[in-house]
Amino acid sequence: MSKAPPKMNDAVDLLDADHVAVKKLFTQFKKLSEAKAASDERKAIADKICKELTVHAEIEEQIFYPAAREAIHDDDLLNEAEVEHASAKDLIAQISGMDADEELFDAKVIVLGEYIDHHVEEEREEMFPKARKSDMDLKAMVADLKALKEELLANYEMPA
Repeated sequence: MSKAPPKMNDAVDLLDADHVAVKKLFTQFKKLSEAKAASDERKAIADKICKELTVHAEIEEQIFYPAAREAIHDDDLLNEAEVEHASAKDLIAQISGMDADEELFDAKVIVLGEYIDHHVEEEREEMFPKARKSDMDLKAMVADLKALKEELLANYEMPA
């Protein structure tokens, strides 16, 4: 049974569609790693993962998190999310600065995937339901998230 495409009715749908897309990339990377695929193939997928996560984190931090912080009044949850983003960004910078044939490259990408799985689970189970129950205008936020995402993707440069 195939899944229907995400509806994008609100900001949570848009953000979660990013989560699903990057999970597919991590799965693809892991298969390439296990198959000992060529380093250029693994590097290309890792670079795409880094790009998608960097842009996703930025739109959350600039638009979604500040609105959520005001609306759901759960500073601990938002603080944890920001620390998780900082840890992911550190790993992204390390991965971006490596060649795929370096010893810890695959391990770092796989661990980043594990970090992201944990982060996504917390957003899906805690933050997103609270946002939907709050007075956040999640439908109106979609346009802002999409516009910033397009701008960031157009101007994206690999982290140093």
